[in-house]
Amino acid sequence: MKKQLLVLLLSGLPGLAFAQQTDSLQQQLPQQKTFTGAVTVTNNGISLIPTFNLGRPAAIFDVTARRGRFSFEPQLTFALENAKPWFFIFWVRYKAIETPKFSMNVGVHPSVVFTNTVLPPGGPTGEALTAVRYFVGELAPTYHLSKRASLGMYYLHSRGFSGAPRATNFMSLTGNFSQIPLVNGAELRIAPQLYLVTIDALKGYYATSAFTLTRNRFPLAVSAIVNQKIQSTIPSDDFIWNVSLTYAY
Repeated sequence: MKKQLLVLLLSGLPGLAFAQQTDSLQQQLPQQKTFTGAVTVTNNGISLIPTFNLGRPAAIFDVTARRGRFSFEPQLTFALENAKPWFFIFWVRYKAIETPKFSMNVGVHPSVVFTNTVLPPGGPTGEALTAVRYFVGELAPTYHLSKRASLGMYYLHSRGFSGAPRATNFMSLTGNFSQIPLVNGAELRIAPQLYLVTIDALKGYYATSAFTLTRNRFPLAVSAIVNQKIQSTIPSDDFIWNVSLTYAY
């Protein structure tokens, strides 16, 4: 059951952990481009719902193509040890509202998750790689306190097909505190989050925070995520963490 829930969450949700890393890093680079990307290597893949993790190293490839208020943002994730695909996500996002104080983003995506399925008896033995489909929508209002600080909410709904859990809801209160000056031009970003997850009849409350270290106009960033379960009926680890290295271009 835990493995099925993990697969659902990884497939239905692009990793906020990774998005936080690449977004923070790309904010340090020139923004005239309409095409950007990032490659992340981590010791432990963590999904957008940070309480679920892959439990092993992962490589994540993010690409963003923007035109006006629209963007297309595919994300491809692979296991590092054998290059086996885990999930492919294809976000289409739109900036519905964009003012100095308030913004509202909406998005949808189809995704494909690759899982290992045990072959039935009477034929070849072993496992086969199976693709499972999901469709996801998101809503993200944000209030900008300043250029360096914002508060927001995030809501995501995922629908699974082919026998996957039918409905996942993810609701969070988020903070984003960026460009905190350190030494030698280095800057720190802190993104705390309190969130609720429901998966069909299961429910859980969690707290997490992501930390990203960048340097102005330098393409590499180091980040870490910590996540703590508060109360939950969803099978998951009580405490999860990872460390990642991201290269943005």
